[in-house]
Amino acid sequence: MPGYDITKPRLRCVLPFEAGPAEVRLLRRATASQLGQWGLLAAAEEAELVVTELATNVVRHVGEGASAALVLERRGERLRVEVHDKSRTVPIIRPTLCDEECGRGLHLLAALTADWGTVLTAVGKAVWCEVEIDSGKGCRRVERAAEALEAYHGGDSAAVDQGRRRQVVLEESAIELIADLLHWTSARGLDPDDILDRAQMHYEAEAA
Repeated sequence: MPGYDITKPRLRCVLPFEAGPAEVRLLRRATASQLGQWGLLAAAEEAELVVTELATNVVRHVGEGASAALVLERRGERLRVEVHDKSRTVPIIRPTLCDEECGRGLHLLAALTADWGTVLTAVGKAVWCEVEIDSGKGCRRVERAAEALEAYHGGDSAAVDQGRRRQVVLEESAIELIADLLHWTSARGLDPDDILDRAQMHYEAEAA
């Protein structure tokens, strides 16, 4: 498997949960706590985002109260995040229109994680994502951010030509993406101001 190295420690944690908004918040905290114990706080920000999106999808598409499980596993230089549920309906990425609020979660996960996919299990399915945890994280953040912005504005080649015009379009896309993410956090019961403060803290710590 890409990124797997048998010389690196393999750590695994399984957290059963019942789908619900309150459980999503608890899973975020549990994820950060577990990664702290493993010494993988550098991956906590992306892992929390992945956990939030995958667990929220269980609430929305399988139903509140559904039995599910979160699996965190270090595989070499990647952290694998899996959410297992009892539905066999597989999520599919579809083209999104500019005014669509739903359906962007999978696009963001695909852009911001190293890899993702779905596997059918004996009782349902598991949706998984892999987050890079090795060195060079800052450079990869910039690269993934650029890829996410390119996808976010729809890849309109006429609007994104070379030079200053392209820079302006990407700057506007960045502003729109941040605004949409704040709506996304608010809709899931999170505090947008808290998210901004934490993002700023991560940025300043890594920039230093």
